[in-house]
Amino acid sequence: MATRTAPFSGFEFLIAWRYLRARRAEGGVSVMTWISLIGIMLGVAALIITLAVRAGFRAEFVDTILGSNAHVTVYSAPQEVVPGTGIFSSLMPDYQDRAERIRKVPGVTRAAPLIRGQAMATFDERSNVADVYGISAEDLATIPRVANPKTSRGDLARFGEGIAMGSELARELGVTLGDRVRLISPNGAKTAFGTSPRVNAYEVVYIFTAGRWDIDRTRVYMPFAEAQSYFNREAGADEIEVDVTDPERVDDWTPQLIAAGGAGTMLWSWRDASGSFLRALDIEDNVMFVILAVLVLIATMNITSGLIMLVKNKGRDIGILRTMGLTEGSVLRIFFLCGAFTGVIGTAAGVALGVVFALYIDQVMAFVNWLNGGGAWDPSIRGIYALPAKLQPWDVTKAVALSLGLSFVVTIFPARRAARLNPVEALRYE
Repeated sequence: MATRTAPFSGFEFLIAWRYLRARRAEGGVSVMTWISLIGIMLGVAALIITLAVRAGFRAEFVDTILGSNAHVTVYSAPQEVVPGTGIFSSLMPDYQDRAERIRKVPGVTRAAPLIRGQAMATFDERSNVADVYGISAEDLATIPRVANPKTSRGDLARFGEGIAMGSELARELGVTLGDRVRLISPNGAKTAFGTSPRVNAYEVVYIFTAGRWDIDRTRVYMPFAEAQSYFNREAGADEIEVDVTDPERVDDWTPQLIAAGGAGTMLWSWRDASGSFLRALDIEDNVMFVILAVLVLIATMNITSGLIMLVKNKGRDIGILRTMGLTEGSVLRIFFLCGAFTGVIGTAAGVALGVVFALYIDQVMAFVNWLNGGGAWDPSIRGIYALPAKLQPWDVTKAVALSLGLSFVVTIFPARRAARLNPVEALRYE
């Protein structure tokens, strides 16, 4: 009569490990075990790397948005008609009072009046369109990605004497510090014969790199008072840039900001500007997780194939063990452990490979870039300059749980088959 033993006893681990290390005569089992292990390792590594890259890309993308743009922009609905033009104006003549009221809102860390316009930037025979921002020197120094001394050149203290320019725009124009760039605006001085273009030359005193290609390629900062004069905005400001303590919850400040802004106040947050892109990233994350989960499932299915072959090869051993008193439960656990060993070892190797790859993503991308002869990562398409990776414990946990869960589930069927093998049938032809 079979005697019951404690589940997962030491001898069950010992037999399972011995079966897993197939002899040369059972090379087919050994090959299937290695295929399963390598497949799980690569699947888990690919899942971790993908999740880390997606998390890093989103974090870098959001950081470049929040580090060089307002968390929320306050502006006025067009209400007043500009005399002699018939055009509604949305200028804020009381921008200083509005900015002061907004700064008093709890949670607001910055409120900077702005002048915004477009101009043609030219130097020698090169030209490009520039988004010109009129801002005070004090407010410009509070923009993290622009005022970063590690990624900029020049003296921000001299901002009142010239303009600040994005590094990509400076590169395309061939401009360096001290050069004078002409800005041409079609909405210039109004004369009896119409509006003539305004052409002014400014010294480039500061060149910044915000980390976003579209910003570095187009943005120019000009002293606020000079921008008012250049764009004919002497009557006020176009908008007020506002930063808050928690940008992810920027919508929570909507009622207070509207109340502080007064009648006709309208808001445009960074989520309104980039929300569709972030939602697309979230959808892509979910789709990529499902696709890679299928790859991990395919890899774990090899465990089933290997265990079925192992059960077939070990039929005589199973019959002997059963006649010696081993229960069905013990046999089931032995072959379950055979599959679990493969899943655990493959998962551990995959986690190690994925973590190392994510930590050294810069070196890996440099090697890929070298293989492609440069240009493997185009910032004009992706927006940021490098492929970042951000390892998050939750992402690694998801990958491990998925791999181990699938490995344990697919092991149950062949293990049950081994447990239900009739010892008489197993030994009949032996």
